[in-house]
Amino acid sequence: MPDLSAIVMAYDIRGVVPDQLDAALAARFGAGFVQVTGADAIVIGRDMRPTSPELAAAFARGASQAGADVIDIGLASTDQLYYASGALDLPGAMFTASHNPPQYNGIKMCRAAAAPIGRETGLEEIRAVVEAGATPSSTGATPSSTGATPSSTGASSTGKIGSIVSRDLLADYAEHLRSLVDLSAIRPLTIVVDAGNGMAGHTVPAVFGSLNVRLIPLYFELDGTFPNHEANPLDPANLVDLAATVRAHGADLGLAFDGDADRCWVMDERGESVPPSLITALVASRELAREPGATVIHNLITSRVVPEVVREHGGVPVRTRVGHSYIKQEMARTGAIFGGEHSAHYYFRDFWRADTGMLAALHVLAALGSQPEPMSKLVAAFDRYVGSGEINSKVADQAERIRAVRLAYANRPGVEVDELDGLTVSAADWWFNLRPSNTEPLLRLNVEAADAATMAAVRDEVLALIRAT
Repeated sequence: MPDLSAIVMAYDIRGVVPDQLDAALAARFGAGFVQVTGADAIVIGRDMRPTSPELAAAFARGASQAGADVIDIGLASTDQLYYASGALDLPGAMFTASHNPPQYNGIKMCRAAAAPIGRETGLEEIRAVVEAGATPSSTGATPSSTGATPSSTGASSTGKIGSIVSRDLLADYAEHLRSLVDLSAIRPLTIVVDAGNGMAGHTVPAVFGSLNVRLIPLYFELDGTFPNHEANPLDPANLVDLAATVRAHGADLGLAFDGDADRCWVMDERGESVPPSLITALVASRELAREPGATVIHNLITSRVVPEVVREHGGVPVRTRVGHSYIKQEMARTGAIFGGEHSAHYYFRDFWRADTGMLAALHVLAALGSQPEPMSKLVAAFDRYVGSGEINSKVADQAERIRAVRLAYANRPGVEVDELDGLTVSAADWWFNLRPSNTEPLLRLNVEAADAATMAAVRDEVLALIRAT
């Protein structure tokens, strides 16, 4: 078995199909997943990529031949898979490469109740088992679209061969999300949703169908070749059509989802993006109104407005490293009600601490629809700082450049330095974070300040230090 370090990432498995990930390897991962989790049963879902059915079927076969029963929920968003894992209390596997180009696919895995599996919480063990030779039989049943289909061959350590059954949980997922937000009194709203030919085209009609909204769909056709634009709302180039459609229809709101629909980007009535930190602050204020004094998690790249708003609403902000596994671990440790990241991932205690852009979207609809002001005015109170966005610099030696930046700022008066995740340098009216990429020779810089001139000055000074030759 080859070295799998190229496709086993910090939080998931992701690679080019079939060069790096094929059905045979997916079956091995299915067997390894069962061995590491010790599961008697698992649940799996898949996105709309052309390679997802074959990979999911192979994983199911490997898992069943390792002794686990498999519930296949078919086409699903990642947060729908998390719902299934939580509602059924089973470990889960989702076949998706999120916003990556069509030639990629991957596997996001979790333990029962959507507990995260990442590099430090089981993914390395699964990799080791697969590299050591987790070998399900090369034959056996694959998931059926019509119901129970027991696997007929293969072997587990106990001799048990698990069954593979299909189950549709889309309506249950939609009903559960709607039960977590009071949407009964929202005014009529016109909403444009850009699904990017991803899984939001499958889930949005089910979730929004009974709401008091006029839905204008963009690219709801499921197509894993992404014929219209990349399904990555963090890139402004992919929001051009959404902005134009919001303005053309005089819509109240625009929403854009990524390929597996676990991230949600918000656009106001002017066709202008609302930064995820402002959405985090908005949702945090709503959750704290429901449960005063609760804890809210935010990562260290999130705007300063988030901890400020949490404190203003009587809550307790807790700062974490970047990454969903760290957010979820801190939510479990602190009992936090909510968590948000700069990348438009939003986490809810009442959704098994998992990330769901769809639930965040429902909170935005409820907040907007329960008062008369437009979206731009609703979030204006949270728009207190100027951010640079993430700026990437290619460097030969990440650690050496970080050291150089640290030395430049370490002894300045009124400046604090910490190394929770990369290097964060803070002053009274500005801060920046510099983090190395896990997969590329890049340093990622985020700067925020009280005004545009200060932000630009700090940004340019740090970039000069990073890019010095």
